[in-house]
This record gives sequence, structure tokens and C-alpha cells, in this order.
Amino acid sequence: MKPLEYREVEQRGLWFEEFQTGVRYLHRPGRTITEADNVLFTTLTMNTQALHLDAAFSDALPPFHQRLVNSMFTLSTLVGLSVAQLTQGTIVANLGFSEIAFPKPLFHGDTLYAETVVTDKRVSKSRPGEGIVTFEHTGRNQHGDVVATATRKTLVRMRPPEATT
Repeated sequence: MKPLEYREVEQRGLWFEEFQTGVRYLHRPGRTITEADNVLFTTLTMNTQALHLDAAFSDALPPFHQRLVNSMFTLSTLVGLSVAQLTQGTIVANLGFSEIAFPKPLFHGDTLYAETVVTDKRVSKSRPGEGIVTFEHTGRNQHGDVVATATRKTLVRMRPPEATT
């Protein structure tokens, strides 16, 4: 009996040529944020802000009366949720972040959903075989409320000649 031959598909991000401006990518699954996530990230990054760590302190403060998820964790997770679909193995580097905002807080037990729009792309003038892609990331909670936004410029590889579609 002849063994079956399979076409192989390796999960990767998109090559520079595959990005199109004006496309919105919805990244799934979302990520439910736990108390352990928030406390671990907050303590690993030496952020001693009581709003993230001290339940008694936070519970007494209006308007939220509970601990807030560290906004840097929210931003990191927002970008992380996009990696598998957009940049896994094709990114060279993040070039910068701008226009970062947190219009509403994220709380323990909330689920973060990410979406990304490609707003610009251009071939790099100084790095052959690479291009610059600008992403606008939006994070929403399980109710659809926007909890984070950020613009990110990245350096992305162009499709190598040996890469197949």
C-alpha cells in the first residue's frame, strides 16, 4: 500500500506583499484575563501601583471599586493576539508605537478581543527585501467596549523567492 502524500501548510504571518490597506483582521480566540495574569505581569514589571495589586485599596475607590488590569498587560496582550495571524515568522522588528489609548478599563474576568486594520505599507528604502507596515490595533471587551487602541509600525519581510503560497 502506497503511503499518502500530504500538502503541508505551516502557520505563519503574512509576507509584506500579502498585506492590503483597509483590511480588518479579527483575531480569535480572545483572551480572558485572570487575577493571576494581572498580578504576575504587574509584579514582574516592578509596577507597585495599588490599583493593580491591593483589593482593599481599589475596592474603596470610585468609580470602579475593583482592581484594574495593568494597561501595559492589556497593550501587550492586544498585540500578542495579532501575532499568529499577521506577523508570526515574517516580522523583522517593531519600529514603534503611537497613539496608545485606554478608553475603558479591563477587569479580572474580562475577555479581550483584538482586531487590526492595516492602514499603510511601503517598501523599505534602506532594507532590501523588507517593507514597513502600519497597523491600528483595537481591543474590545466581551461587551464590545473599546478598552485599548494603538498604532504600530513594523518591519516585515517580503516573500522570499523560495516561499510558496
